[in-house]
Amino acid sequence: MPLVRAVRRRLGVIGVTLMAVALSPVAQAQNNLPELGDSASEDFSLSTERQLGDAIMRDIRRDPDFLDDPILIEYLQSLWQPLLAAARARGDLGPDLSERFPYQPFLVSDPSVNAFALPGGYMGVHLGLMAITQTRHELASVLAHEMTHINQRHIARSFANSRQQSLISIAATILGVLAASQSGGSDAAGALITSGQAVGIQGQLNFSRDMEREADRIGASVMASAGFDPAGMASMFERLQKASRLNDSGNFPYLRSHPLTTARIGEARARIEAGDGGRASALPAVVLVSGSIATPLEHAAALARARVLMDARVDVLQRWQRLDAASPAADATRAERFAAAYTAALASSLLRDWSRADASIKTALDLALGSAAPGAVPSTDAPPPDGRAVRAVLLLATESQLQRGDALRAQSTLTRLTRSAVGPLAAEDAITSRPVMLLAAQTALALNVRNDDEALRQSAERLQTWVARSPSDAQAWGMLSRVTAQLGWRLRSLRADAESHYAAGDLVGAIDRLRAGQNLARSTQSSADFVEASVIDSRLRAIEAQRKQLLTLQLGYK
Repeated sequence: MPLVRAVRRRLGVIGVTLMAVALSPVAQAQNNLPELGDSASEDFSLSTERQLGDAIMRDIRRDPDFLDDPILIEYLQSLWQPLLAAARARGDLGPDLSERFPYQPFLVSDPSVNAFALPGGYMGVHLGLMAITQTRHELASVLAHEMTHINQRHIARSFANSRQQSLISIAATILGVLAASQSGGSDAAGALITSGQAVGIQGQLNFSRDMEREADRIGASVMASAGFDPAGMASMFERLQKASRLNDSGNFPYLRSHPLTTARIGEARARIEAGDGGRASALPAVVLVSGSIATPLEHAAALARARVLMDARVDVLQRWQRLDAASPAADATRAERFAAAYTAALASSLLRDWSRADASIKTALDLALGSAAPGAVPSTDAPPPDGRAVRAVLLLATESQLQRGDALRAQSTLTRLTRSAVGPLAAEDAITSRPVMLLAAQTALALNVRNDDEALRQSAERLQTWVARSPSDAQAWGMLSRVTAQLGWRLRSLRADAESHYAAGDLVGAIDRLRAGQNLARSTQSSADFVEASVIDSRLRAIEAQRKQLLTLQLGYK
């Protein structure tokens, strides 16, 4: 059960963290929440909400069920970013929210069907929810709905009548309800919320009917503006309701926090029939790059990856692996056969059955290439190549080859990925794609042991540019630390390692690495990077001060 174990252990720690937020200069005098109007309250400011979200996310990132899978995260972002751009174009997302909130989706490694918005622009998606979606439009409908909760500040409004509730209680309530919704027990909910001193307000995290309808209505219009089919929202509602009715043994927490009604489903259908897309009809479809909205086959790869990664027990992986031997149904679509091949390939890789993995990868690649598959008989009825599906398979192949220690093949596959004429993002992949960047760095590390290697230097530059824009990316910081260490740049490596620990919520580990960096800079004055040393000094002071404040508050809290 995601987040349950950690939340039970750390509700007190979150309370301490939020005490630090509450006592910071920005948030002073904001513990008692006034009534919220349409502006979601001046006192419960955007800065306070962001700090609240950041504090919760620091704890969530340390949870073992927090999943940073670069390939799935990139796919999620390929849907999220067009929705975000559409919300900005429509005026649903003003500059105040854009500047203050990170608008960051994240993944939770759990088979239950759930997604949730958090204060400050964060949104969690369970792998179980991704795995049941049949189209990109269905998944986009959930993202658009949750994004609207954030844009309309529904979480802030849900505490409108809680003038006496502190930020500590709010954080404890949010984490407690998340944990309890996944445990499926009202007793667990009561225990967790009591421990967070938020008795009687657990229902406030469950948005009101009006808020749900508002999220449905605006979310559908945002979907249309972003180039998605708003019918995906109605079909997702119906899929959730049917699946829950047939088999819900506590596996659909999304429906407990977002209860579906016949009226909501009917309204979704009515909007489609009436052609009510809000302001969408006046706006062009929003895409990041030409052709960058996910194709059906790419979505099939994403849901296949989600269903494998959400439960990595050996017996489950073996069941997925056996899809490579199963004959496809006579009426199976290309997407269904592609998903089966991708699923079997990933399961075989995790089981380290390399020959079966390669066979399934070839099957998936042939399906993605369609009529362009090697040896295929020319036919006017053959499907065209799907560049984005080809890319998904090549990413999986590179990952599998690195797992088995075959860095030369991984290098060749990456070259094919970034130089192929197939796929709209091929030319930009080496620079702009996070999974390609991380896989390229991993390949360079495996192939090169010299400290003058150009591939390592290029990886270091790309990673440094990336973390400058995304300082909370713990995995990228960790890879930068490894690359710079192999290049012999010890000071930069220590600093990157420290930032990786800090981004993951480990302040003690970050301080330890920064102190080691200070000692190294002092002992090697002739070769020290003085700019890097200055950054280390500054970061150490800031993180030590933060750590000291938290310890002081923790002693007082106890």
